[in-house]
Amino acid sequence: MNDAWIAERMSEIDASGIRKVFELAAKMKDPVDLSIGQPDFDVPDPVKEAAIAAIRSGPNGYTQTQGIPELRDKIQADVLLRYGHSDREAIVTSGTSGGLVLAILTLVNPGEEVIIFDPYFVMYKHLVTLAGGRSVFVDTYPDFRIDLEKVTAAITARTKLILVNSPANPTGAVASAAELLGLAELCRQRDIVLISDEVYRSFCYETEFHSPAAWNDDVLVVDGFSKAYSMTGWRLGFIHGPSRLIQQIAKLQQFTFVCAPHPVQRAGIVALDVDISHQAAAYRRRRDRLVEGLRDRYEIAGGAGAFYLFPRVPWGTGSEFVAQAIRHGLLIIPGQVFSRSDSHFRLSYAASDRAIERGIEILQKLASKR
Repeated sequence: MNDAWIAERMSEIDASGIRKVFELAAKMKDPVDLSIGQPDFDVPDPVKEAAIAAIRSGPNGYTQTQGIPELRDKIQADVLLRYGHSDREAIVTSGTSGGLVLAILTLVNPGEEVIIFDPYFVMYKHLVTLAGGRSVFVDTYPDFRIDLEKVTAAITARTKLILVNSPANPTGAVASAAELLGLAELCRQRDIVLISDEVYRSFCYETEFHSPAAWNDDVLVVDGFSKAYSMTGWRLGFIHGPSRLIQQIAKLQQFTFVCAPHPVQRAGIVALDVDISHQAAAYRRRRDRLVEGLRDRYEIAGGAGAFYLFPRVPWGTGSEFVAQAIRHGLLIIPGQVFSRSDSHFRLSYAASDRAIERGIEILQKLASKR
């Protein structure tokens, strides 16, 4: 194969550091795996049964590009109840990631800038590259809060949109109402699109969840079923926002993903009625145990939501520390996968109590090595 066949954009896109750890875990014997952001709870039985019934009864073909009316109407009703916007429409997508792909490709022209908060979800910068845009990073260290002065300073004539994620991956930080209100108003004043990634909104432990869509009718919200209902492999998400944007996103979905899987959409109708409060309570308990077990040796900010902690390493770089952790059988992710800095690491507490206890033990030993 001739290397010239590969599009130039691919040189700017790295293989996921998370997937590398995922592949490593498959080769190790009994590792302590606190690496992957995948719920350890199973898909709720009523959701499984709904999917099975759909497969057996026949809805296995294409659906409308926007999603089946029963699911879309249910999402739409919840959105209208929460926001009351006169012009807010929903579309069903192939996962939250699929929704992000569609949203960014619909909005970003080559050369336009997208503001991303650092640390960030790994996909963001690569999707901007795919669209031909340029990522502009706003640092949130050390407390992972949104500083509106920094955001304002980062805006240029080429700024097209801002991406915000709360509760956040990888830090677990939950943005305050004041932060999101300020961001929403800033975007309105500067005529900038704001995309809010809310896939972890079901998991807030200290404060109430807030969406910037509460203060700006034009905010585009990306959400999904993967984290709340443990449906990561089912690829079901949705976007809601102004109808003029959703119509353009639907046009792009028609010529890319076509539609979300039909039986999974049927299961999604049932999922929206499932109580997941016990999962949220379990994640909070695990979070508390990790913080209690690590706070004497590790500096931990964020952690108020999602199911991640992003501690500062006690010595060396994040990459050096994680390499030692892996040698001790602990799988965690170096912070540079999510950041321009290499000073932290991400651990996921979507894991068993046994894994968390073993993880604390190894991390305590590692902290005392230097």
